[in-house]
Amino acid sequence: MSFEVEGKLFKKFETEQKKDTFQTREFVLLDESSQYPQYIKFQLVQDRCEIIDNLAEGGNVKVYFDLRGREWQGKFFTNLQAWRVEASGQESKPRAAAGDFPSTPPVTSDEGTSYDDLPF
Repeated sequence: MSFEVEGKLFKKFETEQKKDTFQTREFVLLDESSQYPQYIKFQLVQDRCEIIDNLAEGGNVKVYFDLRGREWQGKFFTNLQAWRVEASGQESKPRAAAGDFPSTPPVTSDEGTSYDDLPF
């Protein structure tokens, strides 16, 4: 099963070498989309442990993950295994074509100064 969720990258943990051929890394996502904030722990395995290296704690991210479950000695475990993590909004926002202008006027302060996000 594949799912996705967006939130803030709250905490990154170091990679743990479980065996000679197996490594894991955990991170926590802060989801503030509901009334009560949720801290959701995800796990990365093997070569995917590196995919959060370039993401800063506190930044908005989108996590794609699988819901995994298993039984061991009569106990049941559930894991959220992330397979892709990207900075939120990077690929999802379409870029404006040359000559396109915003359909809403720029925001102005009480003093009448105009603020917009244009670099010039």
